[in-house]
Amino acid sequence: MSEGLDDVVAARTVLSEVDGQAGRLVIRGWTLDQLVGRTRFEEVVRLLFDGFFEDLPEDLTAALGAARAEVFSAVGAIDDRLLDLEPVEAMRALTARLPDGDDLATALRLLAAPAVFTPAILRLQAGDSPVAPDPSLGHSADILRMLHARPAAAGQAEALDAYLVTVCDHGLNASTFAARVVASTRAGLTSAVLAGISALKGPLHGGAPGPVIEMLDAIGKPANARPWIEAALARGDRLMGFGHRIYRVRDPRADALKGAVRRLADQSSSLPGRIAFAEAVEAAALAILKAHRPDRPLDVNVEFFTALLLEALAFPPNAFTAVFAMGRTAGWLAHAREQLAGGRLIRPQSVYVGPTPLKAA
Repeated sequence: MSEGLDDVVAARTVLSEVDGQAGRLVIRGWTLDQLVGRTRFEEVVRLLFDGFFEDLPEDLTAALGAARAEVFSAVGAIDDRLLDLEPVEAMRALTARLPDGDDLATALRLLAAPAVFTPAILRLQAGDSPVAPDPSLGHSADILRMLHARPAAAGQAEALDAYLVTVCDHGLNASTFAARVVASTRAGLTSAVLAGISALKGPLHGGAPGPVIEMLDAIGKPANARPWIEAALARGDRLMGFGHRIYRVRDPRADALKGAVRRLADQSSSLPGRIAFAEAVEAAALAILKAHRPDRPLDVNVEFFTALLLEALAFPPNAFTAVFAMGRTAGWLAHAREQLAGGRLIRPQSVYVGPTPLKAA
């Protein structure tokens, strides 16, 4: 028996490999550094979908743009009760209204859903009107235009592309496993994606980047980093943005996003100072963690620079998990189709540790 299913192989996949010892992420034969900054999100989606949909076009830009326009009609269903929810929960509720199915049209609607619903929810919560998609734009550029009601500035779409590519798939993580379990029942892609969103929103999975901003704001300035971190560890608090269940060295996604943030800083007057502050916090945290837990390697993870990049793109911290879903939905869909193609109903065993029935006298 393995608690948490550690080291249990539950699927064979062609989609991604997470090498925790080497700190390497491979997506369909390409390392992360070969993809980030060199490919658009639509291109990586096609890479993930290849072989799982017979009618897959060579370029998904137009098809995904049309899907964004189609799902925007569901924005009219947003009411005050939805707006009282956290963005990821409101987005999940709207996604649940989409029809279930297993074809490419369903997959593209589901891929478009968080990209369209999240900006609409955020604008309505701020008292503004939703902005309809522009199907002619690339996916990242249109997300930012729908959020800010203006064209994305130079480099911003590329930065969001870098983020979506970085988080599109990551082995058999909790949300992907949840999506595969549901897919294995033949419930449909919408059901599988809803399972993924539900797992992603947990604070031990996709709900973690937001608290990184809270931590940075609480620290305030570089001189406060060491005493703040030491006090947090003394209380037994989890240090957000550091450590990973799989990686025993630096998370490769952290460096990919750190590079994207630095490229974005070239177009901002305030971001370089924020990066310098964050790097000072990173250095202090790594030194303290090394002294605090010399037996357990703890390095920066994807959450740390995710927080900086999404903050720079003006997404509020409470929406970070919903933005994570914009990228990870591609992986959930690919894994669901892979499970449908050759996987059995996922049905692991459990070990009963409850009371033994009494024998009759």
